[in-house]
Amino acid sequence: MQSRNSRLNSSALRGAVDLAAVKAAGEAAQKAEQARAERARQAAAGDGPALADHPLVLDVTEETFESEVVQRSAEVPVVVDFWAEWCGPCKQLSPVLERLAEEYAGRIVLAKIDVDANPLIAQQFGIQGIPAVMAVVAGQLVPLFQGAENEANVRKILDQLIAVAEQRFGIVGGAAGGGEAAAAEPRVPADPALEAAHDALDRGDLAGAVRAYQNVLSDRPGHVEAKLGLAQAQLLQRVEQLDPQQVRADAAADPKDVPAQLRAADLDLVGGHVEDAFGRLVDTVARTFGDDRDTARLRLLELFEVIGPEDPRTVAARQALARVLF
Repeated sequence: MQSRNSRLNSSALRGAVDLAAVKAAGEAAQKAEQARAERARQAAAGDGPALADHPLVLDVTEETFESEVVQRSAEVPVVVDFWAEWCGPCKQLSPVLERLAEEYAGRIVLAKIDVDANPLIAQQFGIQGIPAVMAVVAGQLVPLFQGAENEANVRKILDQLIAVAEQRFGIVGGAAGGGEAAAAEPRVPADPALEAAHDALDRGDLAGAVRAYQNVLSDRPGHVEAKLGLAQAQLLQRVEQLDPQQVRADAAADPKDVPAQLRAADLDLVGGHVEDAFGRLVDTVARTFGDDRDTARLRLLELFEVIGPEDPRTVAARQALARVLF
């Protein structure tokens, strides 16, 4: 029988998971801050373009994503519109976003990404359906919504984004002229269903958190933040009662024991050993067949959700998985 001390503490695990998940975002934020400082230096010296000189709506590619989205997000929230030519709802939503970007007069920038022409970016953001709209603020990803929304809802979401950028990051876009959007600072209440899920996770009520995140996703299947929360809560549920020493002994004794490898990968991840967790499951996929292979593959996809699709370790592991599958 396991002793209390041999079991993992869920509150400690939340810290480990969160640190792993935000590492890539932190690196992006650092790049954004460096870009902000450089542009401030250029502005003071009079040898750099002003924010107002940049277009408010622009097409972004894999080659320009770093400069046009990540770096610019240090100065203004960048709304990212994932679309494709064949997508009917995209043709309804994109003009709304473009019109509002112009109306907001520099308080946001709209970056349009064609998912067919830029599949790597779409993969890194975990885009599973379009239209999908996200934002990048100070190098950090802020999920907004998926699917076509009417103009009134889009306006509320953008107002909330601007408020978050101002309050949390101190970023205020360079509003070039008055207008209602530039003058007003409306505050939109937080999503109560999502807040309930976060609260349950913080309290250590993992079963309650899983149910709450699932409730959010039943209404909004593409909600990125809820997907991440659900993946974290389910991971913590799986490892909460494990004996780490026994798990690692079982995994070392039989590399073909798929359940043992899954348990060990979960422990690797919550301990911050992300590459080890991903590598273990990629190797398991490579050496198994049929249902065992599919089980290992699906668990790996779940762990990708925990770390985040844009994390470079996730990108590398996806590539490794594709190599062993195809």
